[in-house]
Amino acid sequence: MSETDSIQTASQRLALALDALEAAAERREETDRSEEALAAQIQALGADRARLASELDQASARSRGLEIANREVAQRIGQAIETIRGVLAQDQ
Repeated sequence: MSETDSIQTASQRLALALDALEAAAERREETDRSEEALAAQIQALGADRARLASELDQASARSRGLEIANREVAQRIGQAIETIRGVLAQDQ
């Protein structure tokens, strides 16, 4: 093998190694972009979760308030019915 052939072989190997290095660097950049996108999605999901938890707390509190008001109204209606029955019974 001549010195020119050795140099040419070494040049080809170097070119192949540089191509492989460039491909690896591109894959790494894509992985980094994917990780950044995933991190952004996780952050957005965390914010959505916090917002939804807050809305759920508010809805639960409102529901409890409506249940209390419903019981009070039902009690007042019951009292009104008893009062009306009493008045009707006195008139008969």
